[in-house]
Amino acid sequence: MKRNPRVCVVGSINMDMVTTTDKIPAQGETVMGESFTTYPGGKGANQAVAAARLGADVVMVGAVGEDAFGKSLKERFREEGANDEAITTVPYESTGVATIIISDGDNRIIVAPGANKYITPERLKEKEDIILSSDIILMQFEIPMEAVAHTVDLAYKHDIPVVINPAPFTDIPESVIKKVTFLTPNELELSEMEQSIDASLIKGKIIETRGEQGVAFMLTNGEKKTIPSFPAQVKDTTGAGDTFNGAFVTEYAKEKDIEKAIQFANAAASLSVEKIGAQGGMPEREAVVKRMEIK
Repeated sequence: MKRNPRVCVVGSINMDMVTTTDKIPAQGETVMGESFTTYPGGKGANQAVAAARLGADVVMVGAVGEDAFGKSLKERFREEGANDEAITTVPYESTGVATIIISDGDNRIIVAPGANKYITPERLKEKEDIILSSDIILMQFEIPMEAVAHTVDLAYKHDIPVVINPAPFTDIPESVIKKVTFLTPNELELSEMEQSIDASLIKGKIIETRGEQGVAFMLTNGEKKTIPSFPAQVKDTTGAGDTFNGAFVTEYAKEKDIEKAIQFANAAASLSVEKIGAQGGMPEREAVVKRMEIK
């Protein structure tokens, strides 16, 4: 029997604080809200949970603050079966938070990175044994670019594939582009990428997520392919991209087949949008396999 793929996620860990209200307050104004809820979040954490639910042995490399949110979020990883030993607790610092105000279908979001900004090359050097024991590494851009570049360089030297979900988009150093295995932008992120990056550098590395239009990618021989999405009863698209990424790295590490991995990730993402919430909608492996069988 094949062992479970070992996935290392290097990325952000946040607590999402969501308030719903009838009215967005104007400057200096106080209004009454309807509800308040906290949800575990951060793109790194979301993708780690997705991979764990889909059968990967996951280790999360990140940072939380010395506060109640940090303790709660580390416990959440343990509940999901993910390894939290590489999560650093930063003294005298808050855990990253996203403050989200929702009103009449619109939202306002303020992200305070907190401990996430302490994911530095120096701290990552302390976790090298854990990082290098993985089959594949997944990252995003909610942590400092220096940390991303350091991890990509380390993985490249040891022939470990790296997938980067370039969100939120920011300029990417050429050294990172050259050494990364795959990039998984959505349509908007790819458009921004193409304006600042030599197209020859990303040939064969782009896996573009297009929502209902499926996923487009190019083989190293230049052949372009599109894999359609799975039909879904959409309730909430929050976390669909994170589910896709967690699923893709899990299956790619297992099968080393890009098309099979995208099919699997598409099925996982289609299930995630049928429930409310990012982590709340992430499926188990059995459900993904079942959806793939009935297409």
